[in-house]
Amino acid sequence: MNKFAGLFIVISSFMAAQQKMSLLECEEAFQKNNLQLLAEQYNINMADADILQAKIWELPQLSGQINAYNPQDRKFFDAGHAKGAQVTQLIYMGGKKKNEIAFAKSNKELAQFQFSQLLVDLRSQLRSTYFELYYEQLKLENTNKQLGYMNDLLAAYRIQSAKGNVSLKDQVRLQSIVIQLNNDKVEINKNILEFEQTLKVLTGITEDIDPQLSDTEAKEILAAQPFGDETELQKKALENNADYQYNLRLIDNSRLYAQWQKSLNVPDLNLGAGWDQNGGTFKNEVNLLVGIPLPLWKSNKGNMEKANFAIQQNQRNADFQKLTLETKVEAAYKTWKTRYEQLAEIKPADMNNMEMVYNGMLSNFRKGNISLIEFTDFIDSYRETALQIYDMKNRIIQAAEQLNQLVQTKIFY
Repeated sequence: MNKFAGLFIVISSFMAAQQKMSLLECEEAFQKNNLQLLAEQYNINMADADILQAKIWELPQLSGQINAYNPQDRKFFDAGHAKGAQVTQLIYMGGKKKNEIAFAKSNKELAQFQFSQLLVDLRSQLRSTYFELYYEQLKLENTNKQLGYMNDLLAAYRIQSAKGNVSLKDQVRLQSIVIQLNNDKVEINKNILEFEQTLKVLTGITEDIDPQLSDTEAKEILAAQPFGDETELQKKALENNADYQYNLRLIDNSRLYAQWQKSLNVPDLNLGAGWDQNGGTFKNEVNLLVGIPLPLWKSNKGNMEKANFAIQQNQRNADFQKLTLETKVEAAYKTWKTRYEQLAEIKPADMNNMEMVYNGMLSNFRKGNISLIEFTDFIDSYRETALQIYDMKNRIIQAAEQLNQLVQTKIFY
């Protein structure tokens, strides 16, 4: 096998290890394969099991007795003449079972809110990472384009410098631009690798994901979105944010727990029947058995007080979460608006002009119409500006995604 065939195999293997996927396809893979979601789902299943367990009553108690020693006949274990049996059942009073079941159902609701919040957080991370990767790849493509031309130019200058036709200073100036571009490329590749690894973990797909997003779709995502002001967004967030709703339901949950603990102070009833062969007033006597603890003090007083304190604590936490959520929505909205307005100042014509000037500078430099200093100064400025514009677009989408995550109602794309 020659070296070209080997190189072709390596390149083919690299290309095969990449999978082109749209954002929707990534989200579908995420919901199907994400291990954190699959693990969190079991908390809901376990909550169902707790509800089932809460509905189960204590088992009936069966007890019996036989004679150990008959002093009249001087006989041990005289089971033929003296034996008895009892069956008792614990009867819950004060609504204990009803309260325990209601508390268990409330715990399931909390588990569902936790699952919903995890789903939102992980999906938001997926979408953010997808767009991060998309713009890093655009930056890499742009950087590679510049590197291709500058490396060819540097190679030509090295030859001419060795012949004494151009100064070493000019070669070094070009070398500086190439080094800067290579440093950009190293940093971009590092970011791409990080985002690819994150997407693998989130989607469960082992191949590197290549985002498939058309220019039209990217422009639509960056367009202004039809929604109201920050006050309207705050209202929607309070209605839909699973984390905040969890804290609200936690207050109800603690109230149900307090009610359950209060009902535990009500004495339970032991009800049953007993049979005695010879030990009672009558032969083969059948008796009704009733037992109840004497309520001389509240046996669950400490747990009741603790449960009441939990209600107050959860109320304060919910108030804190409300204030935090409203503040985050306000900040996220202002961040998005500032970044959107910043990008809106750059008109499509400005972008086209920048590319026209870039191509014009390349052409004029080849023709010798501009100096090397002018050319390298422009290339350095273009390099920074191109990266900044990609970052500006990405930051707008990241701010929009943060709003989506907080409000949890579809606002953007």
